Amino acid sequence: MSEQNQEAQQQPVFQIQRVYLKDLSLEQPNSPAIFLEQEAPSIEVSVDVGAEALAEGVFESTVTITVTAKVKDKVAFLVEGKQAGIFEIRNVPAEQLDPLLGIGCPNIIYPYLRANIADAITRAGFPPVHLAEINFEVFYQQRLQALAEQQGATLVNNGSTAVN
Repeated sequence: MSEQNQEAQQQPVFQIQRVYLKDLSLEQPNSPAIFLEQEAPSIEVSVDVGAEALAEGVFESTVTITVTAKVKDKVAFLVEGKQAGIFEIRNVPAEQLDPLLGIGCPNIIYPYLRANIADAITRAGFPPVHLAEINFEVFYQQRLQALAEQQGATLVNNGSTAVN
């Protein structure tokens, strides 16, 4: 094998194989009465990111958004969407793989999910909810910090002994 071929095989590879809507659900438990309410709904948004290996060098990355709109104590609508992407990632140093899956891939997937969520809410008869941009780097760092704190608490709890 030539030296050029070996170098080409060692080059980092990052390619989008497919972006797709994995799950989308809409609930309107108080329709049609909720449409008669005059008060604007309060909106809650939750975000989750996940990734898993599908094959060697092939990963699925997901972003899940849940939007809940309430008028007073009644749910106007609840929309949950999960957008996913299949990515080929090869010859990337191990310490860069997790940030790539937790930051880079969600940055690619999220705009598709934003559009799908806004479309579902509009089709349900409500004004669209335009989700804000998400800084997935900050989100990733917060998740790492929460995980470290959780592991630290587990170590403290498991390491303690009762004295009689």
